[in-house]
Amino acid sequence: MSEKTKKILYWFFTLWLSLGMVSTAIVQLLKLPEEVEKINQLGYPTYFLTMLGVWKLLGVVAVLAPKFVLLKEWAYAGFFFAMSGAAISHISCGHPIPEILPSVLLLSLTVISWYLRPENRKVKGK
Repeated sequence: MSEKTKKILYWFFTLWLSLGMVSTAIVQLLKLPEEVEKINQLGYPTYFLTMLGVWKLLGVVAVLAPKFVLLKEWAYAGFFFAMSGAAISHISCGHPIPEILPSVLLLSLTVISWYLRPENRKVKGK
């Protein structure tokens, strides 16, 4: 894959990931009744919505901002843990596939964006 193609794909998947994280963060921060019911069904307290929403917004800023490569790694890790945890929570509660897929999609976008990130967005090994 050429560097140009890789860069285009990186930005495509990263912007899609960012849009997904921002939109779900807004819904969580607004504490819409459906979201409160959903998070409580999964066995989590309502205040998790605020924590997740704030962390997602901060993670998007970290992933999109230039430099701060170590912070980007932490943001990607946070997205990975949040989305894999969401998928596992839905599965363990016996929810149908359509309720599991959004978290699996965001998890996939996280992995793809992380994998395609350019060299200047990677932590350099010693």
